[in-house]
Amino acid sequence: MKTFDSYLEKKLKDPELKKEYDALEPEFAIIQAMINARKESGLTQKQLSERTGITQADISRLEHGNANPSLHTLQRLAAGLGMELRVEFVRPAS
Repeated sequence: MKTFDSYLEKKLKDPELKKEYDALEPEFAIIQAMINARKESGLTQKQLSERTGITQADISRLEHGNANPSLHTLQRLAAGLGMELRVEFVRPAS
């Protein structure tokens, strides 16, 4: 992974690329939170699908960033994981 990290570090020195990369951070954070919550719950995508009624293919698309979940979908996922969904508005770090 060091090779990729080194590559990314070099590429992010480009201000325009860094701006675009940083703009995607909230999406990446949601995706990672979904994956982490599912794995911490010890569930496969198929098992989560069975609990939520969301197809396994749709869960896969969400986890790969190929679909944007609605608030309703996030609530269904949270319920299927036995969790509560929280959405926050926070001031950016200075």
